[in-house]
Amino acid sequence: MNAFDDLYSANAKFAESFGGSDLTGRAARGLAVVTCMDSRIDPLGLLGLQPGDAKILRNAGARVTDDVLRTLVLAVYVLGVNRVLIMPHTDCGMAKVTDAEVHALTRDHGVDTRSLEFHTVPDQSEALKHDLTRIRTTPFLPRDMPVSGGIYDVHTGRLTPSPH
Repeated sequence: MNAFDDLYSANAKFAESFGGSDLTGRAARGLAVVTCMDSRIDPLGLLGLQPGDAKILRNAGARVTDDVLRTLVLAVYVLGVNRVLIMPHTDCGMAKVTDAEVHALTRDHGVDTRSLEFHTVPDQSEALKHDLTRIRTTPFLPRDMPVSGGIYDVHTGRLTPSPH
């Protein structure tokens, strides 16, 4: 038995009734969502979306990193995205540690991560404001593209729009 047998078995059952072969890979509703990798977040479900409706970009803390910007450029110019929602969440692990603490934790395991920036989030609201500004001001995306953000509450299921 290997560590992934349960997943391959579940996929075999999923494939028996798979019905998504008609999807094109374009964002049918023109939406990209930047959210956290936290497994408590179901971005399609909480936004009333279906598979194929949106591009979902996930990383630790829902941060707009260089790679997220690169992916958004592709999503906008190749895959039909015309609006972006940034959606961090409450009770985020990235708000509970600092970059220095993560470096110390990995160092305790003999791993040197000083070349990595973890983009920890001491203030969710300020981080969201920063990331909204980053998308709105990048020269790589349309200036008039709608960009919004909200903080998802993992305990209530509510998304509170940002005033920024």
